[in-house]
Amino acid sequence: MTPATDLTTLLGQLFIIGFHGSTITESSTIAEDITKRNLGGVILFDNFLNTPGENGNIVSPEQLTTLVDQLHSLSSTKLLITIDQEGGKVRRLKEKHGFPYLPSAAEMGSISSYQDSTLQARATGKMLADVGINMNFAPVADLNSNPQSPVIGKIERSFSADPTVVTKHCEIWLDELHNAGVLGCLKHFPGHGSSTVDSHEDFVDISKTWNNRELAPYRDLINRGKVQAIMMGHLFHKDFDEIYPASLSRNTVDGFLRKEMRFEGAVITDDLQMKAITSRYGLLDAILLALNGGVDMIIIGNNLANDQDILARAIEYIEHAVHQKKITIDTLEKAYNRVQQLKDNLP
Repeated sequence: MTPATDLTTLLGQLFIIGFHGSTITESSTIAEDITKRNLGGVILFDNFLNTPGENGNIVSPEQLTTLVDQLHSLSSTKLLITIDQEGGKVRRLKEKHGFPYLPSAAEMGSISSYQDSTLQARATGKMLADVGINMNFAPVADLNSNPQSPVIGKIERSFSADPTVVTKHCEIWLDELHNAGVLGCLKHFPGHGSSTVDSHEDFVDISKTWNNRELAPYRDLINRGKVQAIMMGHLFHKDFDEIYPASLSRNTVDGFLRKEMRFEGAVITDDLQMKAITSRYGLLDAILLALNGGVDMIIIGNNLANDQDILARAIEYIEHAVHQKKITIDTLEKAYNRVQQLKDNLP
């Protein structure tokens, strides 16, 4: 066992959990997850798809700063406060909450100069840091391979169809976020840009549409030492793994990403409550598959579904799996250590 950590304490660090409400109290489930279960991180949303009309975590800059300060104060270790602030249609901090407009990746990528992307990334890093958010699930490294992709091209989440352009913009964003003291995260490995289905809505098979060019931004930026975290897409490709999508696949995470591409940073799942996963796997089984595959942190957003007690149940489930020898302590310790190394990059 990792020195000074019992199994429950270790396991809590491997999760990023979403919660409802713009305020919390000491008796809130998320507060207990932090204080009693050593939760590794939280993810913030401006609204919840499972409860339309309910206030999200974000109301105003002042409210958000207070909420984030509370969350940090509850944790005895560094807590990841994460968000999706890509720009365009995927941004949680919006003008109606008192935050400046952030153009989409496609808008930034369409400008011949990279100066606008640099300025937007710099401003975003400062804005996040000012309210205490220390990790942004951006930039998107997906190529605009299919402009009609419902989850990437159609909603302008890709900088370009050209991997060189995507790589340059991603490097700018990773650098500027880092300079502000905010962690960036490339997504969605091995590439969501060619997809014809939204992984929020259904199982996604990219076996016939995906192209090896989609690895270029990851490979180049890993080789340059720019990447601290990568998000795995819920993407099935038979040539990577004949059974499991990337987020649950040992062949893809431990075999390809770690061994072949030599990525040593943190690997994080996309939200495991997406239907690409829940339509075929039980949530607890998917958590175990992901961890056994080499993933370091699991996102459960409580946005597509509301399961506020999931961390307690997940920890109990994994502890039972350890006793049944379905997962090893060594696997969990490696994940825990990579999470701590990621947090060591925080100011």
